[in-house]
Amino acid sequence: MTNAAPPRPSSTRAGTPRGLLLLPAGLAMLAGLDAALLLLGVPAPVTTDRLPDVHGMLMVLGFVGTLVCLERSVALGRPLGYLAPALLGAGGLLLLAPVPLAVGRTGLLLGMLAMSLLYVPLWRRQRDDAVLVQALGAVLGAGAAAMWLGGAQTALLVPWLAGFLVLTIAGERLELARLAMGPKAGPTLVLLCLTVMAATVGSLLWPDVGYPLVGLALAALTGWLVAHDVAWRTVRRAGLTRFMAASMLAGYFWLLVAAGTWLLHGSALSGAPYDVVIHATFLGFTISMIMAHAPVILPAVLRRPLPYRTVLWAPLVVLHASLVLRLWIGDALGAHLAWQIGGAANVVALLSFFALAAWSVLAAARRPSTVPAKERAA
Repeated sequence: MTNAAPPRPSSTRAGTPRGLLLLPAGLAMLAGLDAALLLLGVPAPVTTDRLPDVHGMLMVLGFVGTLVCLERSVALGRPLGYLAPALLGAGGLLLLAPVPLAVGRTGLLLGMLAMSLLYVPLWRRQRDDAVLVQALGAVLGAGAAAMWLGGAQTALLVPWLAGFLVLTIAGERLELARLAMGPKAGPTLVLLCLTVMAATVGSLLWPDVGYPLVGLALAALTGWLVAHDVAWRTVRRAGLTRFMAASMLAGYFWLLVAAGTWLLHGSALSGAPYDVVIHATFLGFTISMIMAHAPVILPAVLRRPLPYRTVLWAPLVVLHASLVLRLWIGDALGAHLAWQIGGAANVVALLSFFALAAWSVLAAARRPSTVPAKERAA
């Protein structure tokens, strides 16, 4: 979900190999959502014993990680760079295959290590603070994958996985809104992200102190991003610009909710606080940011336009309304039925957004269209 060069006109054939790398990400998402339904205790299309156990890693590394890595590979523009998203995608698929779980875990680790290495040539090309922040995030993701391969429980890895995505998105926002943030924004953001990394390591070594520090560091980072992001101004505009800004501001809200939960509840590894942290971070923040940037990122990857359509607001509204239902009424107030309904509606929001995005791409392919400029979308 980071900044890539605007797509150039090209043949459909040129974008096809990239599109194929989206397939394992899509399959990981579908399997992860099926697992979500199983964990909610509601009917699901597929029922297996393994799916609930790999739900988190499927969604974070198999799905979102592959998307992020593919976009970075496009930005690098070298054939070898596509090895990283291929490994991540394969790792996600192997989690679903009838092979030892360690095989899929190894694939995810290799993919995250390859993704971390992607930032080396990107850094050499442009010694930019935004690239450094994104690289720090990839290191956290690789650390999570390594510990999972070593047998660590997924619950213990949540700060690492959250750091991977939060730092990646923070670097992307710096890259897109650099002029508005000012010349000191880069060094300040690097310092804030290093603080998040240090607190994340502390959460593993000294949980009683480390988890509140993660919450405090994330709150500071989120507050800085909210204060400096151009979304506050662009939300007053219309069309795609308003949609992107509203999605980002809503995402920041949920990240503050997760940070506050860690700060107040500490190392909650189960129960309502745990559910709030993971879904406020990985749904409320991460998926909202994906929705915000999909009309820009997917055309860069596929070399096909994804025109903005007003109907894209529907899954965005459903996502955030269902999170309120699930996390506030369900988790905070203890209403189990609301928790289930909200969780099922989370699944509907994701599926409907990507279905609408696919429809928009296919509809645009039938007639001449233009891709919105990065500058307009930022």
